[in-house]
Amino acid sequence: MSLDAATVRRIASLARIRLEEDEVGRMQAELNGILGWIEQLQAVDTEGVEPMAGGAPEGQPAMRMREDAVTDGGQADAVLANAPDRMGAYFGVPKVVE
Repeated sequence: MSLDAATVRRIASLARIRLEEDEVGRMQAELNGILGWIEQLQAVDTEGVEPMAGGAPEGQPAMRMREDAVTDGGQADAVLANAPDRMGAYFGVPKVVE
């Protein structure tokens, strides 16, 4: 599959991406390269390959979940070490409303 310049402009419009005229050719080449890779992947024989769900093959244990606990992280000093303005244990910010 190959995209023409008009299709590339249409895709850019749908994605709300502004392309200058000199960029259309480069983008067309990049998109056609990506589609070429997809065509190569579609040509791979996957007959007899079991699908995977969740990243672990069937019969394998799933990843253990960590405890869902709310913490403060315990690193306030490390986080605030590079703050341009610090007010106690908080970031200092300029007043917005006068």
